[in-house]
Amino acid sequence: MNIRPFGTQLPRIAASAYVDAAAIVIGDVEIGEEASIWPLVVVRGDVQSIHIGARSNVQDGTVIHVTHDSRFCPGGQATTLGTDTTVGHKALLHACTIGSRCLIGMGAIVMDRAVIEDEVMLGAGALVPPGKRLESGFLYVGNPVRQQRPLSEREREFLLYSAQNYVRLAVQYRS
Repeated sequence: MNIRPFGTQLPRIAASAYVDAAAIVIGDVEIGEEASIWPLVVVRGDVQSIHIGARSNVQDGTVIHVTHDSRFCPGGQATTLGTDTTVGHKALLHACTIGSRCLIGMGAIVMDRAVIEDEVMLGAGALVPPGKRLESGFLYVGNPVRQQRPLSEREREFLLYSAQNYVRLAVQYRS
């Protein structure tokens, strides 16, 4: 795996986490227990921190980055993923906060200071503009994103199932 420091910041990766050899993890990054980072993912915590919670998975080709401290963003902006969250292939997460038990669809873009609360499904290709807040318990779709409808009980169950499935898959890859 390609794990690199940025200055004095070295990624902190739980022993039970899986980081694919073709992924790149740089700088002030924390990856939680049983989380998984898949091929061609870039997690670049160079000018702010990135936290990926336990049992969350970040799928192939996703880019996770942050915003630096400036007069436009005093203090900069970190990126945080909660626990049991699934990030689909080729998503872009930039300086945002994503809660627990979420599903971020393939190719979705989540911009600076956006907040996605717990138990949200974000459709494939959706764009979450800067500063937008997505309320817990709903499906969001579109560009720009809009609230589509409440999640069904089955969809809420799927959010946790998806994360658990990737924990099992990562175990197979590590062995």
